[in-house]
Amino acid sequence: MKSSNVLKHTALSAAVALAFAGAAVVPTLAQAQGVNKNCTEESVFYDPGKGEDIIVPKGFKVEAFITHLNFPTDIAFVGNKGNFKVYVLESGTGLPGKCNNRIGYNGDATGFAQNNPFTPDILVFDSSGRRLAGAAGGPFGKPTGPGNGFQPDGPAIGLAFEHDFQGGTLFATDSNQGVRGAISGGGNNTSRIVKVDLVHNTVSSLIHGLPTGDHPTEQIVVKDGWLYWSQGSATNSGVTGHDNGGGGNQHDIACEPIMLSQNTWRSVGVNPPHVHETSGYSNHGTVRKGALVPAFEDATNPGMCTGAILSAKIDKPEVMQKSVKPVAWGFRNPYGLRFSPDDHPLNGELMVSENGEDERGARPTNNAPDRLAIARKGKDGKPEYHGWPDRFGFLDSTQSVFNPKGSPGDDDPSTTAGKPVLPVFAFFPKQPVAPLALEPSDVAAVGLDFVPDSFVHGVVKKNAVLVSREGDFGFSQANGTPEAGHDVELVNFTSQTHPFEIKQSRFAFNCKGTRLHDPDGTPRCDGESEQAFAAKLRGINRPTTIRFGPDGAAYLVDYGAVRDPGGSDPDAAVVTQPANSPLVQIPGTGTIWRISRDNDHDDDDD
Repeated sequence: MKSSNVLKHTALSAAVALAFAGAAVVPTLAQAQGVNKNCTEESVFYDPGKGEDIIVPKGFKVEAFITHLNFPTDIAFVGNKGNFKVYVLESGTGLPGKCNNRIGYNGDATGFAQNNPFTPDILVFDSSGRRLAGAAGGPFGKPTGPGNGFQPDGPAIGLAFEHDFQGGTLFATDSNQGVRGAISGGGNNTSRIVKVDLVHNTVSSLIHGLPTGDHPTEQIVVKDGWLYWSQGSATNSGVTGHDNGGGGNQHDIACEPIMLSQNTWRSVGVNPPHVHETSGYSNHGTVRKGALVPAFEDATNPGMCTGAILSAKIDKPEVMQKSVKPVAWGFRNPYGLRFSPDDHPLNGELMVSENGEDERGARPTNNAPDRLAIARKGKDGKPEYHGWPDRFGFLDSTQSVFNPKGSPGDDDPSTTAGKPVLPVFAFFPKQPVAPLALEPSDVAAVGLDFVPDSFVHGVVKKNAVLVSREGDFGFSQANGTPEAGHDVELVNFTSQTHPFEIKQSRFAFNCKGTRLHDPDGTPRCDGESEQAFAAKLRGINRPTTIRFGPDGAAYLVDYGAVRDPGGSDPDAAVVTQPANSPLVQIPGTGTIWRISRDNDHDDDDD
């Protein structure tokens, strides 16, 4: 990897060095550092080492494959088991906060420098994790000026070859979301499906004007000449609040006609003092009780909606632009998606991971679970509906378990704390489809992939799925002890004839304490299981996706360290410097982990 793409720092301040020394896991642990040069006080520990502090099941091993990346979000492969290339998408700016700004970073006045970590690109490595020499290693798609490459304010999230390991056209998703879609970050409806030409190093738009808001266009898969992608919700829970670009983001867009309830939600501002009432699926400050809202209201083209899985047949751009159709909707933030094999219990269905609601904004929600679901059209050819924003998994939003407790991220805690989360819709547009399974709240279930037969061993059964779980962002209290997230989950299907009967367990996670294994080889930790930078561990921070490569190994894409307001990271400088809030990306701390069978130690005891 070229030095321009590696964040290198050789000196630590005395205070940081002392803090790190006091928290060392072993005496020989290197004292590395990651720094956001826009906010140098936000330095973090970063030393992936060899993944020594990650625990996996018996019969498996983990290693750091590629290190010092800038916010990687996806990975793709071309080649065969013995010889393949690895394409890594670095996403650029993706989270709100004054520290995450490409313009002015390390003296880059325009924000278009080749080594700017806050703009997206694609890097290419060989099957040993070495960056390819010269131009062959990229960066590809790096913005060098307005209209060149990926959109500069990011994030770019999804990456997929048309013919998987056989290559072909390379598709990606990008946006100008900037600071959660705020107007200063590029405005609304800026997400795209693009084609990346690796020969000429160009990025061209195939579908533009997709919704952006709170969540942009995310992962993408290709099957039988069709593109399928996850389109996140424009808001946290159906109402445009102050957490959505200060209220400037676009509203959510329904995939089918809806009728709004009589409920509105209050946002209180202090600079200048003001109070706004807002209906669901409406612009901030707009009240329209009981309104009948048409499908695709304010969308660039019919077929484009939020909280959905969308599709388009691969064709000429002018045809694709007008051919977008929803496959399923009623999700909050569907992120990961992958087609099951035809001989799987799911019979080739599209499996989706969905992020649940946070306690923030105009309609804050506590304890909402993440979900695993199946996305498909109904027998009538219309998209199935999954219940959002008025059902969170199996339960309606009004259940007391979801009542907000009151958080600094709430628009008006005085009217929401302890109160039921009232419905956005007057009634469901159609009966919701239940999820396949639930995940813990705030676990951020993102990427997923189906295991190949060569990976099956011990606790990993045939037809299993691995799910990468990014972890919380400090909006609510921890979801348990130990806290779930910043890890990989194993999902086993119990039999070929019971596609909706599954077993879930933690597969790979950090362990600062005594490592244990159940009799069947499932890993456990008697101690802390926090993300790596906060616990000073050589391990996982924020895994955004997981993909199996041509060699049968699982490649875990770790976004890197992100400072939060202190809920899960008490050392964060944003506690004493609130202007840095709410989230601080740390360049150069991204990692690709390789998890594979450990044939030499399959039968080892603890």
